[in-house]
Amino acid sequence: MLNRYARAAATRILTPVARLLIRLGLSPDAVTILGTIGVCLGAWVFFPRGELLVGVLVITAFVFSDTLDGVMARLLGRTSKWGAFLDSTLDRIGDAAIFSGLAIWFSRGGDDRVMAWLAMGCLILGSVVSYARAPAEGPGMTASVGIAERADRLVVAPVTTGPVALGLPEIVLKVVLALLLLASAVTILQRVFFVRQQCLAADAATPTP
Repeated sequence: MLNRYARAAATRILTPVARLLIRLGLSPDAVTILGTIGVCLGAWVFFPRGELLVGVLVITAFVFSDTLDGVMARLLGRTSKWGAFLDSTLDRIGDAAIFSGLAIWFSRGGDDRVMAWLAMGCLILGSVVSYARAPAEGPGMTASVGIAERADRLVVAPVTTGPVALGLPEIVLKVVLALLLLASAVTILQRVFFVRQQCLAADAATPTP
């Protein structure tokens, strides 16, 4: 949902930054790669050590590269299938880093197995949500529906983790992860049924030999 409502505003805000990076000689692909590295460092270096606030700040500093690289590509007129492929592939790595980092902390120093399992569940179902689009778009269908897209997962988890690191009760993060897990499951079902409807319609429109 956030992807539909917030992307336009984020694009307006990031356009001046994109122009600056272009003048500095950076390419959209370089921003994509650097952003993913930054997110992974924040999640895998600081989260497992319990430094949740530092991890969130580092992730926040790099997470907008996912929108920034697209803005740069449009300004340069370089939108391509390669750029989309690279962006989508590295997005999965960044997502996995955030939730696996949380799972590592709560399974060890954080000593909360329920939270660790919720984080791992969000990682797994989030990956399926993203994957469900690929086999649908190959044959020319669409699957970009659902109540919990990547932007929702990427914003909600760090935004909740930061205040918890500052003293907000951990039950808040636990509830948020549980709701995110449920929303991801619902999104998978939405995409499955949406693609099924398209398949049935395509079969009905195909003449019988």
